Amino acid sequence: MSRSTDLLSDLVADVDGVFLFSPSGSMYGEFADAGEEPVVIADENDHDAERFVELPLTFDNVRDRIRFGVEGSMDQGFAEDGDVVACAVGVLDDSIDSVIRTPVSESMHSGIYDLFANSRADPNVIRDVFDVAIELGKKGQKGKPVGALFVVGDAGKVMNKSRPLSYNPFEKSHVHVGDPIVNVMLKEFSRLDGAFIISDAGKIVSAYRYLEPAAEGVDIPKGLGARHMAAGAITRDTNSIAIVLSESDGLVRAFKGGTLILELDPEEY
Repeated sequence: MSRSTDLLSDLVADVDGVFLFSPSGSMYGEFADAGEEPVVIADENDHDAERFVELPLTFDNVRDRIRFGVEGSMDQGFAEDGDVVACAVGVLDDSIDSVIRTPVSESMHSGIYDLFANSRADPNVIRDVFDVAIELGKKGQKGKPVGALFVVGDAGKVMNKSRPLSYNPFEKSHVHVGDPIVNVMLKEFSRLDGAFIISDAGKIVSAYRYLEPAAEGVDIPKGLGARHMAAGAITRDTNSIAIVLSESDGLVRAFKGGTLILELDPEEY
């Protein structure tokens, strides 16, 4: 047994920091009592940790969760290129059950953290839109695959760079994404053409918008179509982000600054 302990100790030997992913109060307390200051990565800072990275999505894929935590820690100065950190994370359950030794490098800067932390739109609004897109990707529209495009933030400029395809059902309303009833409406309207325009604060500004920014110079992966091209172009020309549900492959993708930042499989969430 002592040999096993030695082997496990090697896993965390000489690390530059410890990252706790959604730790229990007792686990965090043990580190605090020992004078350690781990980085806490969770959806809420329940323990008032001084070093905290907000986790806006569940990221059931553990690799994505760790990458997000590392990127957020780098952005906030909790870790730097060349560090090695021990990530205590739940793999088989919500509670922490594994420790993963992770090197920190600039190559881990994918832009995912920046998408939530440094976008013009409220991070909670971005998360709510992701939730709608992911659920729509899982269930489709009446059991059939559907595509959708949500443009979030800088709504005034986005409206100026688009035109209506049909009557705007949200023109005189004051409804916000995240409301369960509104989310049902978004899913229903997603079967029709055009983009949803959502304000920084989450107000549904419009549906059925045809985006008109020039696509020249927008570089998207091969195989992605007009909806993704429009998402890249509108985020290049405005301070918005775009979240796209692909009808063909069912993946959810996010664009910012004209660049594809994030790709998710709804079936993993």
